[in-house]
Amino acid sequence: MTRNPEAPRSPGTTGARRDHRLRDGVDALGFPLIPLTLRKSRRIVTMRKADNSIRDERAGTPRLALIRAARPDVSPLDFGGSSMSCDHSAFAHARAGRLRRAIKATSGFLSLCFPDGKPVHTFPGIALALALSASLWLGGPAAAQETQIIYPGSMAVTGFPGTVIPNFDEGLPPGVDPVDETFIDTTRASLRVFDVSHLGGPASGQLVNTPPPFEVTAGQIGEVFGLTYDDGVRDGVPSGIPNLYAAATSLHGIEIVTPDADDDGRPERERRGAAGAAFMDGQFGTENGGGPGTIWKIDGITGAVSKFADIDTNSGPGIGNLSFDPIHRQFFASDLDTGLIHRIDANGTLIDTFDHGVAGRPAHGLTPVADDGAVMDIQGAAFDSEDPDTWGYTQDERRVWAVAYHGDRVYYSVGEKAEVWSVGIARDGHFAGDPRWELTVKADKDYAVTGIAFDNKGFMYLAQRGPVENRYDYSRFADSGKGEVIRYWRENPDDPATESIWVEVPQEYAIGFPQGNRQSAGGVDLQYGYDAEGNLDTSVCTDTLVNTGDKLRDNPTLAEQLAAGGPFAVHGVQLTPSALVKPANVPPFGSWFVDFDGYFEDPEVEGHVGDVRVWRPCEGRAGYYEEIPGGYLPPFYPPDFPPPGNLPPCLDVEDVQYFCTPSGLEADLYLHDHAGFGGDSIKALSKTPGVGVTSPMSHVPGAPYTIGITGHYPGDTVDVGLCFYRKSDQDKGGYYPCCKMTLPLRTPAVSCEP
Repeated sequence: MTRNPEAPRSPGTTGARRDHRLRDGVDALGFPLIPLTLRKSRRIVTMRKADNSIRDERAGTPRLALIRAARPDVSPLDFGGSSMSCDHSAFAHARAGRLRRAIKATSGFLSLCFPDGKPVHTFPGIALALALSASLWLGGPAAAQETQIIYPGSMAVTGFPGTVIPNFDEGLPPGVDPVDETFIDTTRASLRVFDVSHLGGPASGQLVNTPPPFEVTAGQIGEVFGLTYDDGVRDGVPSGIPNLYAAATSLHGIEIVTPDADDDGRPERERRGAAGAAFMDGQFGTENGGGPGTIWKIDGITGAVSKFADIDTNSGPGIGNLSFDPIHRQFFASDLDTGLIHRIDANGTLIDTFDHGVAGRPAHGLTPVADDGAVMDIQGAAFDSEDPDTWGYTQDERRVWAVAYHGDRVYYSVGEKAEVWSVGIARDGHFAGDPRWELTVKADKDYAVTGIAFDNKGFMYLAQRGPVENRYDYSRFADSGKGEVIRYWRENPDDPATESIWVEVPQEYAIGFPQGNRQSAGGVDLQYGYDAEGNLDTSVCTDTLVNTGDKLRDNPTLAEQLAAGGPFAVHGVQLTPSALVKPANVPPFGSWFVDFDGYFEDPEVEGHVGDVRVWRPCEGRAGYYEEIPGGYLPPFYPPDFPPPGNLPPCLDVEDVQYFCTPSGLEADLYLHDHAGFGGDSIKALSKTPGVGVTSPMSHVPGAPYTIGITGHYPGDTVDVGLCFYRKSDQDKGGYYPCCKMTLPLRTPAVSCEP
């Protein structure tokens, strides 16, 4: 699109932290931001308030889209004068005690001010603009900065960047709808990394003013949703500072344009597919080689942005989500176009894929469903930007949304009536070919699960996102207000009367203040704990739930109580102690809230926030390396029950897998009755003093045998005595044959949190 010569713009300042200019109401050069009106109310009136700042008077309900006025709002006293004053935004005031520079543009000079209001220096405005242009990122990786951008507890969030009318100062011809001339603002962030280490006090449902976040703009990476971190290994050496990865998305709409036909310096927005159509700038980072299948890498030290991987067969639907496997140093990405889960190595090379529709569904007795081959064709007449059914998504039965590596398996969600499945990862890192249905989500609405997270207490957290929408005025990208955040845990012991190994009814969290408390936008993760004053406590690994949501502080009936905690129109992240499941925390005054973009004049928007991911290294605790490393020694048989003659042992142990559960460490034993003993049950007891071992009274055929272990020290070898028998023999009463063995289990060197 044509840039406004009076308001030079850079594609971003990814190499440095930027002030929340949306909250301040000004852009990078001090130009005020004003919201658009509704399509039927095109009048935009700027009025000067008592403090000499600009406010807008809207003829109707405020609309989501932000546009940038092309001229700075300055007092006549500032023009060409040497005497000047320094105004400060509320955001700057909230950072008392730390040096902040408030930028104020004049006709030819720019002043830098300290918080005390005294000007520090003035620079010619043109020279500064040239200096900024030379120093900012211009299509390659972001400029490096001296310090790292990711720390333990850093919270990355994705979202819609906002909109702009290029050359707005020149005005629009009579009869032209401003919406037709509104475009994605490529200078604003679609990814922010927040410092949430200090929340300013106990949770009371308040908005938290964070330090200025690190930002990556839509001009650099386009619109993104899914996020993940790697393990920070650089050139084979652990650095302790991970890199962040973000995946292209259609969940914030699909916008297309054709070349400028009316010579107004702007391309033409199109609702329907048309010859010569292309994705709008800021949609997929196409200026930097990106597309709908691109995964971007943000260096955790320098902030440099680069293209990491590209699923070039994706025609437009984008990627559902990402996950990193630290054991094999590989990534998993779900493809909304084909339904495949791609496996990608640490260098960004696509290795192979898993096809749930064909290879997964039959494992649960379902008919295979192959991809129908539909693609997004933005130049075809069938494409409708407001109808996601024309976007080329694979069929719902095979559409994989969320992915999460945990315990040597990749867990993933499928379809709008969400099911959660998993597939094993073999020791060499390949897909193990053992897909397993885990559960069908029990929620009020059949919405897609776009986020999966695990803690180290044994809980699995799921976040729903409403159906995809794309209003032409950018107001709604999802039907929000009914999406839930819930958690499941494994039955202990497993109930053979239920189909799943997970509890039938999950626990639910209160998300947001609107009625029903179901404002989930589809992102979920776990954070460290916080102390009584809202300070991060890294000694507690997964004590806080973080999730994205819309309209989080909007409830007219609670307006008086909420007013003390900040603005109502908060679209961003809710942080809640993970123990506060419903009916606790209803309404969620026991939570903190962080806004994505710092702009609070958009109460009606929906689906503008995306995913959230926290960097949470928890060395010494189960859950950091999702898989809990442990093992077992070759079993031995007690002297009173040797195998008869030269017969092989009646039982082999093929594998042992460990899990954290709400009650402690759990070991799943994969036993092989190769001698045909016919056993179907076990009894387990501890042969290590001070250690308790329990085993369930029933066993589901085909499932592993589960035992619980308590009272041990992490890393201890626990001798477990097993009796492998037939339940039918036991039911007869009296003596029954039992294959005995002692299994020395090497427990994980990390502990499950209580």
